[in-house]
Amino acid sequence: MTNANDLFAPAPVTRFPVAGSDQTFPVRRVYCIGRNYAAHAIEMGHDPNKEPPFFFQKNPDNIIFGDFPYPVQTDDVHYEIELVVALHKGGTDIAAADALDHVFGYAVGLDMTRRDLQGEAKKLGRPWEIGKAFEKSAPCGPLVPASQIGHPDQGAIWLKVNGALQQEGDLNQMIWKLPEMIAILSRYFALQPGDVIMTGTPAGVGPITRGDIMEGHVAGVGTLTVKVV
Repeated sequence: MTNANDLFAPAPVTRFPVAGSDQTFPVRRVYCIGRNYAAHAIEMGHDPNKEPPFFFQKNPDNIIFGDFPYPVQTDDVHYEIELVVALHKGGTDIAAADALDHVFGYAVGLDMTRRDLQGEAKKLGRPWEIGKAFEKSAPCGPLVPASQIGHPDQGAIWLKVNGALQQEGDLNQMIWKLPEMIAILSRYFALQPGDVIMTGTPAGVGPITRGDIMEGHVAGVGTLTVKVV
């Protein structure tokens, strides 16, 4: 919406397409949970049994629907396949038992990461945004309403690069399940309709190069195919 007193037109709102519908889902915030699959936490050098959940954010306009352009200022970009959750109800201090009532639907997404820049930030004790929240760093597929597929809590999640299987896991391997994620987030943030949660990635993350084809799948939700350009 524009305002006559605005100095310039505001940025457009990012909107997920909704599968099988003309409706769209406007995005407010994007929360990402870190190290939510034990094997991935271990491959990144951490003990999943000793760490409480933690979150970082991407920006709404980091979400794209289409090709992934190889980003600037990096030589080491990694794929991370994830289940994406979209909320149509907000709140604070949401009980885990009520959390799934806040979910509109699910999508397949990629948390693309400038791993070299993230690694430098970790060494310096700095935030991860430079490695995570860059332009077009979250390729996603359409949202599939929970009213159609329910709330997936088990089933395969995998990613292939140029046809070769690189990541493979099961949604039931999440350390922090979706109701817990929503409940914990709502203690620290006032969640709102339009908030999106990227729920973590299984083991097997690795680099991509221009021309690669990434194919990611989440059981019950769908398959996402993205070309690196």
